[in-house]
Parts: sequence; C-alpha cells; structure tokens
Amino acid sequence: MSGVEVIRSSALKGVPHGFLGRRGGVSQGVVAGLNVGWGSDDDRAAITENRRRAVESVLPGARLVTVHQVHSSDVVEAGDWPDDDRPHADALVTNKAGILLGILTADCAPVLYVDREAGVIGAAHSGWRGAVAGVNEATVTAMERLGARRDRIAAAIGPAIAARNYEVDHGFEERFLSLDPANERFFTEGPAGKPHFDLEAYIVARLAAAGVRKVEALGLDTYADSDRFYSFRRATHRREPDYGRQASLIGLPA
Repeated sequence: MSGVEVIRSSALKGVPHGFLGRRGGVSQGVVAGLNVGWGSDDDRAAITENRRRAVESVLPGARLVTVHQVHSSDVVEAGDWPDDDRPHADALVTNKAGILLGILTADCAPVLYVDREAGVIGAAHSGWRGAVAGVNEATVTAMERLGARRDRIAAAIGPAIAARNYEVDHGFEERFLSLDPANERFFTEGPAGKPHFDLEAYIVARLAAAGVRKVEALGLDTYADSDRFYSFRRATHRREPDYGRQASLIGLPA
C-alpha cells in the first residue's frame, strides 16, 4: 500500500482532521494496511509505524493521544499518558495546540467535533452502547467546560457499519423502543426478517436534540468496503482470527 488515505469532512473544514481507513499502512495478513489498534495481535512495530504515518498524514509533529475504549459515556481531557497506561474512556477533548485526539474503530462510529471560535475540539468512540449512554452529549458538555458553545459546535460522523449490514435481534430493538418509542424510526426489517439498526442516523438525531446544529454524516460503510476499512463484524462473519482498527483524528495546530 502506498499513501495514507485521509477522508475529510466539510463540516470540519480548516481544522486538521482525518478519518483514516486501512490504506497506506505496513501491517500484513488479515490486518493488512494501516492498523493502529494495540488490542489486535498485530506486530507492535507495525502498529507503531502505522500510528506515525497516521499522525503525519493529519498534523505532522503532533502528539497522538488515545484512550482505552470501553463502550462507556466517559470523557477525559487529553493528557500526557503513555500508551500502555491510557485511561478507560470513550471520548477526549482539548483546547491545547499540538495534540491530536485519536479514536479507534472497526464498525462503531467515530465522531469528531470542533468549536472553531473557542479553539476546542473533541473526539468520541460511539458504538450503540456509548450512543445510548450519552457519550456524544457528554463530549459536547466536556467541550463546554473548556469554553465551547454547543450552538457553535460542528460534528462529523466517520466510517461506521451501515444499517443495511447491521442486523440485530428483536431484543436489541425492544431495548431501544423501551427507552423511547420514537426510536422505531432507526430500525428497518432486513431480508431475513430481523431488524437492522441505523447507528449513524441515531447519533445524528441525538446530537441534534442536544443542540448541535451542524452535523455531517459521511455515510461510509465499514462492513461493505473490505479494501478500504476494517470491520469487526465482517471479520467475525469470515471467521478471521483477528481484525484491525482504523483511526479518526482531530487536532489544533501549534
């Protein structure tokens, strides 16, 4: 693979950011490409090089900060911790230059945020558990503590599993309907008679309800595009022994 593919959002235009996939990395085998996940069984040297390439493709010279993601609604302010001692959380915020916030995904939705006027950014790992628990709303609140205003915040939702490939069971659907009957609009019946969930649309609706006025959903399906993105569900269906993680990054230039 040659250069790193950097997917950008018009909502975040002018702010160093990128939704990355698997193109442009050095990993081999089932995780071939730009795998940045320490949780995979990939060679650590390859992951390190991939992370370096990821940073250089978005904000050269920046310090990459990630968390140990646990499908929670917990948000932390970016700090100077080592990769082997990352806090357990699913979102980060900062108002400091030279820091690149990083979220890792393989079907869950990465959401990047900015309030340009305040100089505050955020990044959230938003699978269904985190989305239901309020990780995106919590990220907006954490940004406000640093001086942001939610009516000025722009957000972009990167590559995630699309509804057409996100089959769930009826118990999953009922869980959402018990929280709010209006959640029915995020489910459709699939060809096998089981419900399919639209994670991206659910996040958009939650952010709009929280007062975020500008949200761009990129509509990129991790499951469907095996040459471009890693997907936990696809790897599971193929009975592959491992799966990679892609990075979504946002930073403030020094």
